[in-house]
Amino acid sequence: MSTAMNINENVLILGSASPRRAKLLAELGVRFEQAIPDVNELFYADMPERTVVANALAKYEWCRQRFPTRWVITADTVLSLRGATLGKPIARGAAWELFRTLSGKTHSVVTAVAMGCGDGRAPELDVVESRVTFKTLGETEIAEYFRKVNPLDKAGGYDIDEHADLIIASYSGSRSNIMGLPLEAVEAWLERVRLRNARGWRSDGGELGLREQN
Repeated sequence: MSTAMNINENVLILGSASPRRAKLLAELGVRFEQAIPDVNELFYADMPERTVVANALAKYEWCRQRFPTRWVITADTVLSLRGATLGKPIARGAAWELFRTLSGKTHSVVTAVAMGCGDGRAPELDVVESRVTFKTLGETEIAEYFRKVNPLDKAGGYDIDEHADLIIASYSGSRSNIMGLPLEAVEAWLERVRLRNARGWRSDGGELGLREQN
């Protein structure tokens, strides 16, 4: 479906291209469609929370303008190491360097999630932080992980849901947050607005065909 006119007005919009976020939202049993915001994402080198809040709100506003009668969820995730913001590696060489930096250290995974109805009211905004400790990784260990997992287009270059035993020693906080969508915050909001546990709701995970270019 390519326009809002063709879509059930009761279906939630997930404003994200991420298959991981779609998978997580589907676990909550709500019916949703994906729209992929075309926004210029911001990056503040030493302000991870400011980065994710700005980007989650920009994605939300993009969705709100196009789906003014729909419930919307958007999110943005970065890593933080000693106050520095770390994003998605765009090339394999950058992913290698990132893993060398994270090796043997504990970093934070910070996600902002914006949730609301696109009727002009300000969305609810939650910022969630989890902590992840990497194993000490040599070149062999990094190469093995990259053979099994594509490090591109993922915050930090890894997915805790894929072969985490190869690289992660421990973590604390929300596991789903580390994957890009803190389900605890999302589920609490869904229950407040009565989109959770409604009879007949299901997760479609369909896509609206609206693409993000960056």
